[in-house]
Amino acid sequence: MTIQELTGEMNHFVEAMGWYRDDSPLPQTARNIAISLSLEAAEVLEHFQWGEQADSGALAEELADVALYLLQLAYLTGIDLEQAIRDKLAFNYGRNWDSE
Repeated sequence: MTIQELTGEMNHFVEAMGWYRDDSPLPQTARNIAISLSLEAAEVLEHFQWGEQADSGALAEELADVALYLLQLAYLTGIDLEQAIRDKLAFNYGRNWDSE
């Protein structure tokens, strides 16, 4: 699946849950999704809190949560995530990592 297709699937789920409705108790604003993204990223860290290894199934679930919130945040803010990733990779290739 492409990033656009995954974003479509994520939007379909959010719509099915009614979270895009104006009367939703879980408003899907950019601010709320950014907070959720940060919280889910912290949950990834929990899997490494007491060691170098993590249960791959549990870690996969957390990484999926992070990815879904990232897709939704990009969607809500009108950012073409695929292009942003390409641009960032191109920028990173030109960086001098030794001096940073």
